[in-house]
Amino acid sequence: MPKRFPAINPKFPHVLHGGDYNPDQWARTPEVWDEDMRLLKLAGCNAMSVGIFAWSSLEPAEGQFEFGWLDTIMDKLADHGAFAVLATPSGSKPAWLSRTYPEVCRVNADGTRQAHGGRHNHCRTSPVYREKCRIINRKLASRYREHSALLVWHVSNEYNGGDCHCELCYAAFRKWLKVRYNNDLDRLNHAYWSSFWSHTFTDWQSIQPTDRGIHGLMLDWERFKTAQTIDFFQTEAEPLRELTPEIPVTTNFMTGSSTLDYWAFARAVDVVSWDSYPAWHETGDDTLEAARIALLHDINRSMKGGRPFMLMESVPSIPTRGRVKKRKRPGMHLLSSLQAVAHGSDTVQYFQWRKSRGCMEKFHGAVVDHAGHEHTREFREVAEVGRALARLDRVVGCGVDAEVALVLDWENEWALNSGARVYLGDNVKYRQDCLAHYRPFWNAGVSVDVIDQTCDLGAYRLVVAPMVYMLRPGFADKLAQYIEAGGTALMTYWSAVVDQSDLCFLGGVPGNGLRQVFGVWEEESQSYFPHESVEVAMADNNGLEMRGSYKAVDTCSVVHPEGCKVLATFAGDYFAGSPALTVNRHGKGKAYYLAGRAEDAFLEAFYRAQIKQLSLTRAIGIELPEGVSAQARGDDTGQYVFLMNFNDAPAKLELDAAYTDLLTGGKVAASLTLAPYGTMVLSK
Repeated sequence: MPKRFPAINPKFPHVLHGGDYNPDQWARTPEVWDEDMRLLKLAGCNAMSVGIFAWSSLEPAEGQFEFGWLDTIMDKLADHGAFAVLATPSGSKPAWLSRTYPEVCRVNADGTRQAHGGRHNHCRTSPVYREKCRIINRKLASRYREHSALLVWHVSNEYNGGDCHCELCYAAFRKWLKVRYNNDLDRLNHAYWSSFWSHTFTDWQSIQPTDRGIHGLMLDWERFKTAQTIDFFQTEAEPLRELTPEIPVTTNFMTGSSTLDYWAFARAVDVVSWDSYPAWHETGDDTLEAARIALLHDINRSMKGGRPFMLMESVPSIPTRGRVKKRKRPGMHLLSSLQAVAHGSDTVQYFQWRKSRGCMEKFHGAVVDHAGHEHTREFREVAEVGRALARLDRVVGCGVDAEVALVLDWENEWALNSGARVYLGDNVKYRQDCLAHYRPFWNAGVSVDVIDQTCDLGAYRLVVAPMVYMLRPGFADKLAQYIEAGGTALMTYWSAVVDQSDLCFLGGVPGNGLRQVFGVWEEESQSYFPHESVEVAMADNNGLEMRGSYKAVDTCSVVHPEGCKVLATFAGDYFAGSPALTVNRHGKGKAYYLAGRAEDAFLEAFYRAQIKQLSLTRAIGIELPEGVSAQARGDDTGQYVFLMNFNDAPAKLELDAAYTDLLTGGKVAASLTLAPYGTMVLSK
């Protein structure tokens, strides 16, 4: 039975609905503020993210603070029954700060310091920048600690992993390396295999993270950037937690990006939040995009042990990105908003509330258009979401019961994109591969936790580990123990190849003891062009009810069975007849090894077999039409099934029980038709 968690802030136990609100841009026309209050009530909004890029309005000159305008906005929100997700302003620094203290601007790898401009380009190490952030954050916390509108702290905005190559950062990196390698330079050189090309470091001062030929060094640079970003965040959050310990602290992740290890970052926040910008209607296949976004939602839910997350940014119409700007089709805004709730979000928030008049994001989608009124399709659809969310109080805090875990690990992704790319080239495709293994469960309505290699495996019936090229310390033992105790796992080609320093395991792949667990030895790999493929032939009596042949693409590996059972073989190229899929009994469990990147049809059939054999729980006990997703949240008092049609055509379903639709309050017919981009929230 899934858990029930407390509301994000228990003083408001409802789904949060709102957007990034920038009233400082409209200070010359305060009548707009009054109109905003009227409109937010019409839209059913109850939580506005305030002050994200407002530093120059809060502190127009060094030490000169002006909070009057923010006082007014906080009071207006409270008077209208709404709350503030109150931001600290470090995401974009004021010009006076860059001019007076040049060290706060980042330095490029060539040694040139960046000019003032843009955003998210501060040096995370700069003592000056940290101190200026502490000062203004303390003033914000001191001023609003007792304000009834304060609901959540939104620290900075979209921390990124951008490089700063200033001497302050280099000194901090070397200090971090000394701790990591116990002040032992020989140990570092061995981990980096730096004798290659005679790049051995003879003193710590010589180490600069610019030699991309040393993969271990560049991996450590990525780890350092994450550690330094978290440390900077903690510096920002310190006065907030000291003065307002009861107010949860978050920052909005960019989970679809590889810039930071958000699993490590998640341990530092009270609640995970993230910014979601799907590319709806751009490829002709919204179902693939829906599965990709579902996977990202599931990562964010999984990061805090299943605790609901915050959808901090989405867009009601079109963002300022993408090659083609496609507006959402009617129904898609409600559908995509409720998709986040289905996968564990207790908020639906937007960037942005009101369109800016100028600069970079003046055409970025918003609840309130430049027209300035409620008579637009986007506003009406946001109001529709507001009405729907108001009916979902029972869902707030509900968990998701996942019996399947998919391993998607940021450090492994970094290693693949640096070390493995040398060999695999464009065929790395790590995220695409993870999505391909995730999608069959999404199609079947089976919930998935998306975890990294540091997570415990014991709660799952099935663990899927695509391309775990780099093994982090302890993961091989954990996986082996999980299988030995009765778990089922699948691992693929290009797994267990290197250690945490990107040093190849000796003694055969998969390494670090997993060769014995999976009962295979991988001899070599072969890459293919997009127009090429290799046939995969299923063995008779394979135990999976899979028959005939399938295709493998991009990458195939030549493996040799060492005690395992061969379930399928390659039927083409020079390694025809060698295993494509094997299973090995290890202790009480099963260890599957997939030796090539299989087409979707193969993965669909294979995971359907696992769902049946392991009796995995589905959100609803029916076969779902293609493109229809079912996701369940609940606790011991009730289960709520989100039925979502991501097709541009109606979808017919035959339900397995009597349900009520929470969105309408009405009974649902046993035979129903979901409209194009239609959704229901079912309760028994």
